[in-house]
Amino acid sequence: MNDGLVVASHGRHVLVETPEGRRLICHPRGKKSQAVVGDRVLWQVTGDEGSIEKVQERRNLFYRQDEIRTKSFAANLDQVLVLIAAEPEFSEHQLARALIAAEAERITPIIALNKSDLVEPFERAWQRLLPYQRMHYGVMPLSLRLSKEVDREHLLKLLHGKTTLVLGPSGAGKSTLINLLVPGAQAQTGEISQALNSGKHTTTTTTWYWVDRDAGTAIIDSPGFQEFGLHHIPVDQLAALMPDLKPHVQHCKFYNCTHLHEPGCGVIAAVGEAVSPSRYRIYGDLFAELSAPKY
Repeated sequence: MNDGLVVASHGRHVLVETPEGRRLICHPRGKKSQAVVGDRVLWQVTGDEGSIEKVQERRNLFYRQDEIRTKSFAANLDQVLVLIAAEPEFSEHQLARALIAAEAERITPIIALNKSDLVEPFERAWQRLLPYQRMHYGVMPLSLRLSKEVDREHLLKLLHGKTTLVLGPSGAGKSTLINLLVPGAQAQTGEISQALNSGKHTTTTTTWYWVDRDAGTAIIDSPGFQEFGLHHIPVDQLAALMPDLKPHVQHCKFYNCTHLHEPGCGVIAAVGEAVSPSRYRIYGDLFAELSAPKY
């Protein structure tokens, strides 16, 4: 049995890296594809490829789930970096969903707001992020178009020695950020895609890049931020996973309070002061979504 790290995935095929840095395609044993990027696995050689015999125990698994399917992004993460931009305007709903999924797995989230060179849109976006700063989330400004070297230094400090998943909607500058940190990332992605997809040139679902292998600094790029289902989150745990709502739950009169209409609700009493109205609306929308009947 050999040790390995899953560094890319496409369908049921994964790319495994050995401790010496060699990479080979592996297939899971059995019907279900269990391994995701970031997993430590035991594998053995079968012909010129490999088969995964065992996925080692995970520290965490960052995933989303809608009514039909579950999409795993990556395992064994230290951080999730959510990259959004001043323009196009970001969805606070999508941001909140990613943060809740990270909280549920006890993964540190960081919010990066790109395009600080667009003065007015940036001001507006920064205002919208004030509630998140008050929740003690790291919120950092970036201008990936202009202040590349400054941003690169800042990011390298933040990512040093950690495994970070980078998430972001299209137009936020995710590929610029990845190419800034890993020069040649696009060429690497092309090679991986062709290997995993037997010559068809498409992007893989999720890819691991070493920023600094010796220091253990890695970033994982994953598409699929547009849809972010939270069906794996029990509805009665939702408020506890929103750091602005959580402290007020203890002041509720009823132990099974939904924080939507009950008298003596600590959360409702805090709306407009400690809890922003937009965040409370997001809670209400998510509560409705998660308590809808499952078919």
